[in-house]
Amino acid sequence: MNGSDTAGGPSSIICCRCQRSLELLPGKVSYLGSRFNYDLWQCPDCGMVLVPEELALGKMAEVERLLEDK
Repeated sequence: MNGSDTAGGPSSIICCRCQRSLELLPGKVSYLGSRFNYDLWQCPDCGMVLVPEELALGKMAEVERLLEDK
């Protein structure tokens, strides 16, 4: 993926594989057998997902710690 974040989100980011703009689509994230529904920026053709840094280092890292502590 390439491009940069904009105020409304990374809609200007283009999938390197398909050359299509990413769209905010519903998706599923799984970790240690637990599944979560989340809207993520994805390529509508190949399904490549962009996980923004804030999400990866924030909410996802917090959930990861909670699940590993169980």
